[in-house]
Formats: sequence, structure tokens, C-alpha cells
Amino acid sequence: MFSIDLQSRTPIYEQLYKKITELILKGELKPNDKLPSVRELAKLLGVNPNTVSKAFQTLEHDKIIYSLAGRGSFVAEVQTDMLKNLALTGFDSAVNEAIKAGITKQELIDRINNITSGKGELL
Repeated sequence: MFSIDLQSRTPIYEQLYKKITELILKGELKPNDKLPSVRELAKLLGVNPNTVSKAFQTLEHDKIIYSLAGRGSFVAEVQTDMLKNLALTGFDSAVNEAIKAGITKQELIDRINNITSGKGELL
């Protein structure tokens, strides 16, 4: 369920943030679902607990999860529109980076079409 790419240039805490929001959007994580503890998730992923803590803090700041002292972290009652806006912000950033790297508008459109038609991989 929770996975990260240790070879990616994207920081691990950002990958974890994106993964959790993706799981919520897909309905795999529902409001009030309990998340693994910081230590459990860090051990599962083989990363420093501070990295998981940073992801959880950012998710909590964005009101995607909430914490209860002594009980853990839980999925908040999140508005789908808010998550979509967060995803689109990341998408916009990725498109701008791609354009700076010389990728054409048509290449981006082709890529989106491949992903949405099932011919490409969703990240």
C-alpha cells in the first residue's frame, strides 16, 4: 500500500505525502482510517522516522490527516476538490519542469493520452 522510490529525485517525504493523498482519492483510505505510526511506517519503508514525521506534519498542516495524542494519526474528512487542487498544483509544477527540459506540448499531450488510456503507467 505504501511505497516509495529510493532512486527518485523527489524527496521521500513528498513521495509519501503524494502516496497517501492518492490512496485517499482512490478510496483505499477512508475518513477516520488509522494510519500506521511514524515508527511503524519508517520501519516498513526502511527510512528515517523523521522523514515520515515530516510527511505526516505536512499532511496534517494541509488538513488531510489529523492526530490524536496517544492514539495516532487518522485520515481526515477531506474534500475531494481540495485534493484535486493539490494534485493539479503538482501537475502544473511538473509540466513547467517538462517545458523547461524541452518537452513539447504535443509530447505532453501524448503522454497524458497514453496514461489515461491505460497504455502508460500512472505514477
